[in-house]
Amino acid sequence: MPNNNNELAYTRYLAPDGRLIGPLPGWADDFNLLTRLYRHMVLTRLFDQKTVALQRTGRIGTFAPTLGQEAIGVAIGSLMQAEDVLVPYYRDTAVQLMRGVRMDEILLYWGGDERGSAYAEPAAAQDFPLCVPIATQALHACGVASAFKVRGEHRVAVTTCGDGATSKGDFLEALNVAGAWQLPVVFVINNNQWAISVPRRIQCGAPTLAQKAIGAGFHGEQVDGNDILAVYDRMRIALDRARKGKGPVLLECLSYRLGDHTTADDATRYRSAEEVRQAWQEEPIKRLQSFMASQGIWDEGREQALIAECQVQVQDAVSAYESRAPQPPESAMDHVYAQWPAALAEQREWFMERVARREGGQSHEQ
Repeated sequence: MPNNNNELAYTRYLAPDGRLIGPLPGWADDFNLLTRLYRHMVLTRLFDQKTVALQRTGRIGTFAPTLGQEAIGVAIGSLMQAEDVLVPYYRDTAVQLMRGVRMDEILLYWGGDERGSAYAEPAAAQDFPLCVPIATQALHACGVASAFKVRGEHRVAVTTCGDGATSKGDFLEALNVAGAWQLPVVFVINNNQWAISVPRRIQCGAPTLAQKAIGAGFHGEQVDGNDILAVYDRMRIALDRARKGKGPVLLECLSYRLGDHTTADDATRYRSAEEVRQAWQEEPIKRLQSFMASQGIWDEGREQALIAECQVQVQDAVSAYESRAPQPPESAMDHVYAQWPAALAEQREWFMERVARREGGQSHEQ
């Protein structure tokens, strides 16, 4: 359906209360698929809540919650093929879980442990680690997509970012090269309305963020990021388009960041309680749950069983994370250089000697 704010396409199938507002695509008749998508959104939210609690009690470092944005990541991850490559940003817990990254690996990452980016799942082994610098991952994705095109491979690079990242030069440069070279890359903007404390309305003067693709010469569109049916449908088409050599696609998913920007933020300082309360009325999990209930494929009994099952999975992951032996202190240097520079070799040896001396002294005292 058209978006009244611009001429770009805007897709939504479910109203905020779960009512169907238009005919669904044929794949949506697969109730097993809908149930699977719902289960993964619930698991993502429960894991997200637990991870925030771990940070609050000092058991991991700073964390970027995904509360209210689960539909975007679950849709992306459920559609990517194993040979595709994800080039994510720091709010992509849902996509990573769908790609097979283990919850304990995600906890290791946010706990400051590099082993959290060494994914055991083969489908995620070539995926990039979470990118904290803003928008640089978009250029990395274009590099990956360039390799696919040169090799003649029918693979897609998928990269994500927040609305604030679209104001960075890195993002615009990535769009330019993707369009100029017609790369097999899909850009997904999680427009959650807030770039930390900067609202979307003053972030950019363009009516939409999706239309930035127009200047780069390729297709861009908007989708209701709280409607997983809409995100899934448009992402499915975008991936197919890129995989068949028809060039890049940009999807702007309109969502809302229900929580803080990170656990180091306090969103109550710049957002009104009324704004957040209204956003809760449109969140994605309740929306799909209501639709499924109206179709007779979900009820309270299934809901409680799912929550119990997910809580066990989350707790098992926390136990696995906390039972891992810590890395040796010198491991802080292991991933800084591919080959350690000779000029720093002496410093490295000095450091390791100091560590060994300290640990030897502690063992003697004990």
